[in-house]
Amino acid sequence: MQSAIAQTLYMRKIQLIVLLLIPAIYFQSCKKDVVTSASTTSDKILAANINGVEWYPDTVTARIFFNPTTKVKTFSVFGSVDNKQVRFSLNVPNSTNTNSFPVATVFKVDDTGKLNMAYYTLQRNDAGQYVYVQTGTVENGSGTATITSIDTVKKVITGTYSFTSKKVNYDANGNYVSIEIAQILLGTFDNLPYTFGDNGQ
Repeated sequence: MQSAIAQTLYMRKIQLIVLLLIPAIYFQSCKKDVVTSASTTSDKILAANINGVEWYPDTVTARIFFNPTTKVKTFSVFGSVDNKQVRFSLNVPNSTNTNSFPVATVFKVDDTGKLNMAYYTLQRNDAGQYVYVQTGTVENGSGTATITSIDTVKKVITGTYSFTSKKVNYDANGNYVSIEIAQILLGTFDNLPYTFGDNGQ
C-alpha cells in the first residue's frame, strides 16, 4: 500500500516538474528569437509612422560625407520597404573632415538647404520597369530632424525626424484636380550604423 502511494506521489512530482519546465523552455526560446532576429534589429535602427501606419524599413543606409572643396559635411539616410522609401540629409557648412556631427541642433526644411527630405513610392515607368519616384515635395517648415547622440568610435548615430510631403495634381489643361498628402511622422533612428568618407575615399 505504501509503495503504491509512494509511486503515485513520485509520478505526480514528475508531472509537476514537466509542467514547470515546458513554459520555461518556451519563454527561453522566445527570448532567444527576439535577441537573434535580424528583422528585429533592423526594425529598431530606423522607423516612422507613414499616414498612420508603422513603418520599419528592411533596407537602411546611412553615411556622413565631407566635401573638402565646399567644406560641407552631410549626414544622409535612406530606408525602404513595402514599396515606400524615405530619404533625408542634413548639411553643415564650414565643417571639418571628421566623422562627428552636431548634436541637439534642430534642422528645419527651409531656403538654406541644411535639411532635405523626400518620400518615394515604387511606380512603373513607361519602359515597364518599377522605380522609386518622388511623391510630392516637402515645403518650407514642413520637416525637422535632430541628432540626439553620436558615437564616433562605434560609428552609430541616434535622432528623430518628421516631415509632410505634398503633391498637387493637375489635369491636361493645368487645372487643379486633387492634392495628396503623405505624413511621415514620429521618425526615429536608434544607434543607426553609418559610414564616413570624403571625395578622396
